[in-house]
Amino acid sequence: MKLRPLTLSLILSFAAVVACSAEEPKLEPLFNGKDLTNFKTEPSKEFWRVEDGILIGENNAAKKGDYLWTEKSYKDFVIEFDVRWKGATERGVDTGVEMRKPSIQLQLGISGSLKVDMSGSWYTGGKEKYPESGQAKEAKTLMKPEGEWNHFRIQAKGDTFTCWINGQKASEYTDPKFSGAAPIGLQIHPGVVMKCEYRDIKIGELP
Repeated sequence: MKLRPLTLSLILSFAAVVACSAEEPKLEPLFNGKDLTNFKTEPSKEFWRVEDGILIGENNAAKKGDYLWTEKSYKDFVIEFDVRWKGATERGVDTGVEMRKPSIQLQLGISGSLKVDMSGSWYTGGKEKYPESGQAKEAKTLMKPEGEWNHFRIQAKGDTFTCWINGQKASEYTDPKFSGAAPIGLQIHPGVVMKCEYRDIKIGELP
């Protein structure tokens, strides 16, 4: 039976929707808004607390750094969250989301090495630190003013790492080096007076 062009177009459109739905993971709360369940709390309880449904990270008087690590390891996943910071002193807030093995991080706030805001850019720790191909060069136009909540979406899939800021694609970086599953960590950078706040952290694993 020969399909009419309109019918064939509808079938192809439906197939595309089904394919996209299959790739979109079901996001579940990683942070429950009450306590540090799902995270390794013992080494981090001095730096992280929950107030009014918000996860707050703040360094101590000695300006020590810390990572709040998930209990579970992840390889291919999507994570979404709201984050904000305000009133940072010295060189500004320096935080980020670390993932995979060896580690790669999505920068949030001021880069300690570059001394500029690199939010939404990928930090590899290598000689180039922030590869140009993984920089979120339009992040300032996508983000709301300091002190307001910004919504981030991160996808790690195969050798490609993608970031969206407030619904807009901000950066994408591809490197097969970062291939191993590992816990996800929220960072407090050492040597900086800083405080950051997260809420509505959700995650879903990709097939």
